[in-house]
Amino acid sequence: MNHAFPCGSLPLDFVGTLRARRDAAPLEKLATPGLLDDWFVESAMFDVPPGADALDLDTAIGLREAIHSLVVARLDGESMPPADIAEVNRHAAGLPVRVHLGPDGVRRTGTVSQGLSALAREAVELLGGDDAALLRECARPECTQVYLDRSRGRRREWCAMRTCGNRVKAAAYRARRSGSPA
Repeated sequence: MNHAFPCGSLPLDFVGTLRARRDAAPLEKLATPGLLDDWFVESAMFDVPPGADALDLDTAIGLREAIHSLVVARLDGESMPPADIAEVNRHAAGLPVRVHLGPDGVRRTGTVSQGLSALAREAVELLGGDDAALLRECARPECTQVYLDRSRGRRREWCAMRTCGNRVKAAAYRARRSGSPA
């Protein structure tokens, strides 16, 4: 598996395919069209790879960055950039993913454009709805994942306990053991 899905929303997981955004060299998890295909299958949006090419990858990264910009604006309590709103809305107006019922159950297929359209529609619902109030950025300084905090009391701190939460807790433990501040 090439991709992680800790955020509670596919558009947020998609935004998270560019890791450690504040680093001088962020980690690009969509470096090739094949990795974009993998993301669609691993996210369960499609049952078979859509067959992405270089142009599809550029389009996907453009949508990802538009969603990211809108998410950051919502987190910061600022107005969302009109150009990014237009980009997301343009994709949201596209055709849906094809869903087929067959003897073996449901099968989801389509093009990259259809997958991006589904992501954009979900981003519209998220950013324009009540769930936008649940957006949080991971508390681990090196991480820039944004997630939906649906925890009781809304006190979740990390995108994923398995990764960031454990790293923060382990660093704090080591600092306590060595007598130095975390």
